[in-house]
Amino acid sequence: MLEADFSPFTLSIGLEADFSPFTLSIRLEADFSSFTLSIRSEADFSPFTLSIRSEADFSPFTLSIRLEADFSPFSLSIRLEADKCSSLFSHINDSFSGRGTCLDNEPLKRDFLYPTVAPGQVYDADEQCRFQYGASSRQCKYGEVCRELWCLSKSNRCVTNSIPAAEGTLCQTGSIEKGWCYQGECVLFGKWPQSVDGGWGPWSSWGECSRTCGGGVSSSMRHCDTHCALTNRKLEHCENFACPSGSRDFREKQCADFDSMPFRGKYYNWKPYTGGGVKPCALNCLAEGYNFYTERSPAVIDGTRCQADSLDICINGECKHVGCDNILSSDAKEDRCRVCGGDGSTCEATEGLFNDSLPRGGYMEAVQIPRGSVHIEIKEIAMSKNYIALKSEGDDYYINGAWTIDWPRKFDIAGTAFHYKRPLDEPESIEALGATTENLVVMVLLQEQNTGIRYKFNVPIQRTGSGDNEVGFSWHHLAWSDCSATCAGGSQKQGVVCKRLDDNSVVQNSYCEPESKPPGNQRSCNTELCPPEWFIGDWSDCGKTCDGGIRTRTVLCIRKMGPAEEETLEDSHCLTHRPIEREECNNQSCPPQWVTLDWSECTPKCGPGFKHRIVLCKSSNLTKTFPPAHCPAHNKPPIRTRCSLGRCPPPRWILGEWGQCSAQCGLGQQMRTVQCLSYTGQPSGDCPEALRPPNMQQCESKCGATPIANGDECKDVNKVAYCPLVLKFKFCGRAYFRQMCCKTCQER
Repeated sequence: MLEADFSPFTLSIGLEADFSPFTLSIRLEADFSSFTLSIRSEADFSPFTLSIRSEADFSPFTLSIRLEADFSPFSLSIRLEADKCSSLFSHINDSFSGRGTCLDNEPLKRDFLYPTVAPGQVYDADEQCRFQYGASSRQCKYGEVCRELWCLSKSNRCVTNSIPAAEGTLCQTGSIEKGWCYQGECVLFGKWPQSVDGGWGPWSSWGECSRTCGGGVSSSMRHCDTHCALTNRKLEHCENFACPSGSRDFREKQCADFDSMPFRGKYYNWKPYTGGGVKPCALNCLAEGYNFYTERSPAVIDGTRCQADSLDICINGECKHVGCDNILSSDAKEDRCRVCGGDGSTCEATEGLFNDSLPRGGYMEAVQIPRGSVHIEIKEIAMSKNYIALKSEGDDYYINGAWTIDWPRKFDIAGTAFHYKRPLDEPESIEALGATTENLVVMVLLQEQNTGIRYKFNVPIQRTGSGDNEVGFSWHHLAWSDCSATCAGGSQKQGVVCKRLDDNSVVQNSYCEPESKPPGNQRSCNTELCPPEWFIGDWSDCGKTCDGGIRTRTVLCIRKMGPAEEETLEDSHCLTHRPIEREECNNQSCPPQWVTLDWSECTPKCGPGFKHRIVLCKSSNLTKTFPPAHCPAHNKPPIRTRCSLGRCPPPRWILGEWGQCSAQCGLGQQMRTVQCLSYTGQPSGDCPEALRPPNMQQCESKCGATPIANGDECKDVNKVAYCPLVLKFKFCGRAYFRQMCCKTCQER
């Protein structure tokens, strides 16, 4: 198994060979995420030698594979070559929404010793043969060495791997007496490619718009043959015709494209999810008829509106601002009448409060909204059991009609988006940006006393024409905008507005025919180069939150060459003082903190116990000790913790020494102490009584031989009444009884 790591992609190749005779099958398994792998292979079986060349196109990356096999004796070598690294970087940069330029930071300046001698000059043709076929091999054909190197094999045959000799290998032809190999040809010795300064190529023409109507995004690309700064892609907002009435919503179409793809083993009809809590430029779709939604794609198609009632569009998964003049990143704004760049004089505000006392149990009219109204707000004064409804001039209800209460959501009504909101424990409301394309009526479904409905919207001012002539409207180009840049090539835009023919006043675009709207104009301006200036990046986070840290930023001397092209220069080209790129931060002292010393030993030595430690309130540099009140009490470390050193030994019987025998002569008794003590020496009642040792035993004392002077001195002890029995049972032989019954034993 061969594994190749192209950072970040991995290729694994499994080889299966069947030499019966000379057959080799190759299985290539590649996982390149979303990239496509196509392979073209060529095989040549000269006796015992296999050469396979393969090329793989991963669009946009190229991988060339060369398999070389010599089956004498059965060896296989594989070489992989990858190209188009710059294309890889460009794709990564696009995939990360333009933030991949962090991979293109300038490395530290170092001196590298690059090889200056061609490999064929270091290793001649014979040495190259020895690398391939062993120490005894050498070159055996000398004609086309720059196209194929032929060598003697171990079997003394002239073979080739169909590999050319290395660049710089000496060669000869009919016209060249001394040459070397260069790019597969024998050329004059010393010929070498000339270095070419790299940089960005020209911008391509603008590509097709991402949408056929309703705006979109067009891009222009340029290519780099060496390390280049900045971006290789620039964007502009397309100005095309508005989509025809009744056209399918662009985001809705993208969701519907997933209808034919199974999701968790089932098929669903997908509609755009318009709720909150999701990224505006991710494609979140709701399964129709089911109570769930999911993210079907991390990014919508470029040019998709971020919100239904916003001009902002999504590019590379990020929401980009679009001015009301449909120019990307423009500062043009609508006035209160929704006229781009207007002064608010083409409409008048209408507002009021509907709080009539009306009978419950039906729909009551609150206010009429004329055609062309903008910035519509309808809201309850207080929370109630009543509901706001919206209908046409006829009997067609759009929201909360026919005694059916709709879920709060977005409704596409009269050419604009109405947002019906009913927050928990708050009054409900209906809002729309406008302009409306028909007259609407606000109704109230009364189920209790009317708490009041406040309404507010702006209505176009109706101007009458001269005489009985009907007022006409037409499209007009605005004056050229200011140049977007003071140097290095900016652009000026000329937007299109709808005007009245009688007084030349600007009105809403809805008064003019959308099909006849001309495109806006654009031209270049201020194309001279900019003077060098300092590029100052954002400060990094401070390395510490207190006690002094360091933060850094990028500082470069750059010169703007074009709208999206900059050149990095040496610092000496910028005339002003170089801004600092490193500074101290958060120099304030850190608050006192708890510091703990080591734990003591566990006491007692066995069984459950405790160990203790000292906890101090000290300064952050540990040089000062403060009273405990200076440190936060809620996170003070514990000063005592439970511990155990294993089970304690059980209580046991402790024996004392035996006492003296009770008899001075003969048999007697002696005593000793027997105590149940714990391992600490304390009395205990837990010793097994069955194993209690005796505390008394019989003892015997030796009697000394005492001479008797006469018979009167030998007598029986008065207290002893068993002397006759001693004599009867013949116990006089025992010293004790003989002493106690001396006379009786002597008379026997």
